[in-house]
Amino acid sequence: MNTRLHLPRGLRARLVAAFLLAAAFGALLTAGLTFQQARSAILERTQNSAVDDLRTQLGSLTPDLTTPPSSKDLRDLTLQLDRAGGARAWRSTASYQGADPVSVSPDAPPVPRRLRETVQDEGQAAYERTERDGRPWLTVGTPVAYTHDPPPPKGTSRLSGLTVYASFPLDDDQADIDALVTAARTGAIPSLVLAVVPALFAARSVLRPVRRLRSGAERVAAGRFDTRLDAEGHDELADLTRSFNTMAATLQKDDAELRRMEAGARRFAADVAHELRTPLAAMVAVTEVLDEDAASGALPTDTADAVRLISGETHKIARLVEDLMEVSRFDAKAAPLDAEDLDLRTIVSKTLRLRGWADDERVGTDLPTSVPVHADPRRIDVVLANLIGNALLHGRAPVTVAARVELDTAVVTVTDHGPGIPADVLPHIFERFYKADAARTRSEGSGLGLAIAHENARLHGATLTAGNTPDHGAVFTLTLPLAAAPQEQP
Repeated sequence: MNTRLHLPRGLRARLVAAFLLAAAFGALLTAGLTFQQARSAILERTQNSAVDDLRTQLGSLTPDLTTPPSSKDLRDLTLQLDRAGGARAWRSTASYQGADPVSVSPDAPPVPRRLRETVQDEGQAAYERTERDGRPWLTVGTPVAYTHDPPPPKGTSRLSGLTVYASFPLDDDQADIDALVTAARTGAIPSLVLAVVPALFAARSVLRPVRRLRSGAERVAAGRFDTRLDAEGHDELADLTRSFNTMAATLQKDDAELRRMEAGARRFAADVAHELRTPLAAMVAVTEVLDEDAASGALPTDTADAVRLISGETHKIARLVEDLMEVSRFDAKAAPLDAEDLDLRTIVSKTLRLRGWADDERVGTDLPTSVPVHADPRRIDVVLANLIGNALLHGRAPVTVAARVELDTAVVTVTDHGPGIPADVLPHIFERFYKADAARTRSEGSGLGLAIAHENARLHGATLTAGNTPDHGAVFTLTLPLAAAPQEQP
């Protein structure tokens, strides 16, 4: 079983983590520099003290040393130096004219070659730290010069060829250094814990205006364009808050202008449609009389053809005006809904009968059982008529109207066997005056049929969707609420 570690992703957690990382880095850097300085000071103090002690002892012991010294003289010198080492417990060795160092102590560590070369070549005191059996050691070497009494002229002193080395462990110094490391480690943890408090305060001071901005953005997204935030201070977040207020004011102004223009456009469409109804009613009545004369042969052939053309265009304009009036009612929230309980099969049958599709071989039905619904029969008739008419106009026969009960809803589908609806058209299929083919500027419909059908479905609290069948035909699905109590139909 794999267990994934979910790290906190909130801005507060990231700010606190960044603050703690910065504090930890600063503490480690300070501790490291302090440790290096303290360690260097401790070791340098020990080294200088050892060189001074060794020179002091040599200053008191070497005047009585014969020249050139024998091996016994060198061993006696190292013995006296070891006894004078005191608390350092150093192990000394002596060398004359570059010969191998001599010592009376069997556990005296060997003198490092590089240290011997440095002391002999440069003719001055030097030291080197080494490690032996896991313990740090310091080896100090210094050349011995001839002494003169009285002192010789300045610049006439010269080295005697005798070199003395002293080695001793740095246990005490290492203990001091370890104590420094322990103190730094022990102090780092409380400092990081204490750093959480200012980190939380810093995160809070940053997140408070961010939360206000988020809340304000949510209110603006919900349509409350009068939202304004208090801009405190002169930092970047205050500038961002002022920019937010400017944006909200601009959106409020644009929203008011768009609402005014939209209301004007709706009022204009409703007024135009209303003004056209009366003259169009007269024109329809006249064209009907002329249609009768054209059908009876009372008019010349050319005149009859012109009359039929004018009659068709007049009826199309009349339908467009009626559709615009219906759309204006939807926009004004003034469309009435006279819902009642009835059988959906009755509505389907009446729609087919009224439009002459009941005996049309292109339209079939699949209504196996009673489907009780609570709906406005006139508006459902408009929905079905638009869907079936659209399928016959843009699809391919046969067109099938099916109704069924599905869970707690009534479902009506209108399916054709045409090429289907292109994927780029589906999102816009219920938009007003939308044309899938931009080159098709005119059609037999008003371009509002599917939009009106969708509005009628929404008025019922129902849904109307469009899609394609596996056989590439188009399918429109209307979902209606069931009636509270199914009714028997005669």
